[in-house]
Amino acid sequence: MTVTDESREHVFGTLYDAHFDAVLGYALRRTARPEDAADIVSETFLVAWRRLQHVPRDAAQLPWLYGVARRVLANQRRGDQRRHRLGARLRRDLAAVVPDISERVAFDQTVVAAMARLSARDEEVLALHLWEGLEAREIAEVLGQPATVVRPRLSRARARLREVLGNDRPFAGHPPDTQPIPILKEER
Repeated sequence: MTVTDESREHVFGTLYDAHFDAVLGYALRRTARPEDAADIVSETFLVAWRRLQHVPRDAAQLPWLYGVARRVLANQRRGDQRRHRLGARLRRDLAAVVPDISERVAFDQTVVAAMARLSARDEEVLALHLWEGLEAREIAEVLGQPATVVRPRLSRARARLREVLGNDRPFAGHPPDTQPIPILKEER
């Protein structure tokens, strides 16, 4: 049966009013979340609107709508499975690429607390260096400043951070409180 333009809305409204509750119940019994059921119902009635000329005009309407809802549900489940497999693959790929940072958490918290005690300028340049892994020339590009300005700024910020953390680097060469190994006369 063909539907004229002027009666299309009336026919669809009647179909919707008569079978909405049944289609919603069908979807709710087959999904875990009400949001998924709502999606199935809306998609089912969207298909009915688009294919209104194919919808039976007798008692076969509800089975026809159930058939549409069944296919919509199957599509939703296939999509969920694809998303789940993709998510699992992405997690697996990321685990291979991104190192496990769980061992660094305590250290990072200490560093974050120490950085918070520094000036905003020092914190900014250190965050770009430590957290983002950028070198001085890259930091200069981010900040829009010459690398000749950023290099000493980064160096000073590192020194201040070491001071706040209390772990200055040891002196180069021999520590100041020890003497080099004496050379015996026989070895000369």
